[in-house]
Amino acid sequence: MHNPSKVTSPMAQPRRPRLALPAGSCDSHVHVYGPASRFPFDPHRPYTPEDAPVEQLEALHRWLGLERAVYVQATVHGFDNAAILDAIARNPSQARGIALVHTDISGAALQNLHAAGVRGVRFNFIKHLGDAPDPQAVLRLAERIGAMGWHVQLHFGAQDLLDQLPLLHRLQCPFAIDHMGRTPVAGGLAQEACIALLDVLADPRAWIKLSGPERISATLAHGGAFPYADVVPFARQLLAAAPDRTVWGTDWPHPNVREMPDDGDLVDLLAHYGDVAMLDGVLVRNPARLYGFD
Repeated sequence: MHNPSKVTSPMAQPRRPRLALPAGSCDSHVHVYGPASRFPFDPHRPYTPEDAPVEQLEALHRWLGLERAVYVQATVHGFDNAAILDAIARNPSQARGIALVHTDISGAALQNLHAAGVRGVRFNFIKHLGDAPDPQAVLRLAERIGAMGWHVQLHFGAQDLLDQLPLLHRLQCPFAIDHMGRTPVAGGLAQEACIALLDVLADPRAWIKLSGPERISATLAHGGAFPYADVVPFARQLLAAAPDRTVWGTDWPHPNVREMPDDGDLVDLLAHYGDVAMLDGVLVRNPARLYGFD
């Protein structure tokens, strides 16, 4: 059996952000882990986290001023989506989910997930999280879920994005790319992956998540004028390309990061991305459209 490594835990008490978020703001990318006693981890998981239950996340969202959440199924739970379905059921009008499923999942199972608040499926192309999915199987499933009003969520590294451009062009449903495409700041705004991502975002089906600045920053949190300041031009470039198809998330509890970010810093970083109208779009209007909030 694989012996997964440990990852660090999120900050027990992040600082309260200075930025006041608009009513109905959505954290469009969070995970819940366990508790393992109730929702066991997959025996073939790529890493082993500490429990990060929904109650802990709800307290964080109250502290930060967030009212809605999109629960993204974690690889540590494999294809058993019970933990995110439980989280959604606690506040179904304000929560949605992105599931991990087998590409040959039955239509009935998809309908059950839809009724429970799921609005998309995620595919990981990051090598340390396991084998990349079969593109043909992804395309077949995308056509099925597109008919349900769902989208595909894609987790790429910068090189993965370049390698999978043919897949993106052939997808028959909307798709969202995680973590700003994980294009490293050190490569500059004109790096091949950034240019390709802008080309992708010209497609009206394409969405981007302004999440994971700690993953692409060239500095640690205290290495600039403010935490992850070097990410701001990257976020602004993406926003300019697709202002109506951009959402934001904390990526709590921040799996597999080189340093644990302060979620208060992540909220305040939004103030550097644009004005009040931008914030209302990224945090309220856009996620309401993508995830089907009333």
